[in-house]
Amino acid sequence: MENTMAGGPAGTATEGAGALITDTTMQTFSKDVMEASMTRPVIVDFWADWCGPCKQLMPALEAAVQQAGGAVALAKVNADQNQQLCAQLRIQSLPTVMAFWQGQPVDAFQGAVPPSEIKAFIDKLIGMSGGAAAGDPVAAALAQADEMLEAGDAMQAAHIYQQVLEHAPGHAGAVVGMAEAALKLEEVDQAREVVKLLDEEARNDANLIDRIARIETALELAAQAENAGDIAPLLAAVDADPLNHQARYDLALAHQAAGDMPAAAEALLGIIMRDREWNEDAAREQLLKLFEAAGQTDPFTLKYRRRLSSVLFS
Repeated sequence: MENTMAGGPAGTATEGAGALITDTTMQTFSKDVMEASMTRPVIVDFWADWCGPCKQLMPALEAAVQQAGGAVALAKVNADQNQQLCAQLRIQSLPTVMAFWQGQPVDAFQGAVPPSEIKAFIDKLIGMSGGAAAGDPVAAALAQADEMLEAGDAMQAAHIYQQVLEHAPGHAGAVVGMAEAALKLEEVDQAREVVKLLDEEARNDANLIDRIARIETALELAAQAENAGDIAPLLAAVDADPLNHQARYDLALAHQAAGDMPAAAEALLGIIMRDREWNEDAAREQLLKLFEAAGQTDPFTLKYRRRLSSVLFS
């Protein structure tokens, strides 16, 4: 394949056009597509700058995704710059469009198809996923709030979640989003109260289980942080006696309270390397909680999960 420019074809939307539409790569595909498709279908457009039909298809595809009101998302892959990814997914011609739902490819087409076929393709995905029909204001608002939260604008996201709850009291997705936003804003007490609004049905919702688990783990870690000691004396205790595992564990909690998760992870790994079963495996269990709170695809989790595996299987 020929070399291409870094962005999408001229005149098409990129990440700046809204988080419903992103440019993804081999390195970010897991998060942008596999993880994102656990909550709504993600359409992946494989394109290249030299491909004429790609330039015809992409604007129509972007417009259809925007019109779907947040029920689906679009990730664009520059085929020339991500040849290994294309090889893994057996992309043989451009443009190729694949749809992922729940981490699995569920549909695909090739070539520049007319807008009517694109709409039918998206409508099929929405029906398959049980998502909201295009134009559903609640679904659109939740999608917008979720994107804002992911982008770091927790205050505005919380405002939108609150508006959704005013129109749809008790909406589980809005409640979960509100709790996540509260945690981002370090309003731990508010997050704890919001989570209490979730009923058993919401807690068993396959689309929310992982998010709720992360919230509850984050609340548990926050409670631990409230009682954490000071870092300096704990460091001194560990330096004086490297086998003082309780001091090292307390040091991990102190680093955690200070927001330094890598330092907390290093302290916990220090215990595991010296005594894997100390205090009924407390260090490993605490490290797993840090992974859950950060998210399974977060760089922190990926790095320290590899470190943990290295220690356990060395």
